[in-house]
Amino acid sequence: MESRIEVISTVKVSYSPDLYKVVDCLNRALKDRDLMFGLALDKEDKNKAVFTIYRT
Repeated sequence: MESRIEVISTVKVSYSPDLYKVVDCLNRALKDRDLMFGLALDKEDKNKAVFTIYRT
């Protein structure tokens, strides 16, 4: 069985230490709707984070 993950949207935002809490809350609340949220530090600017929405 093949698992396909589709990127719906990506945006760069200012990094905040509590930003992961929002991503965790979204993942818990919306996993039954086949949505997944990701957060990573921007490779070029450590003051920015990359927020991504996926459809699973």
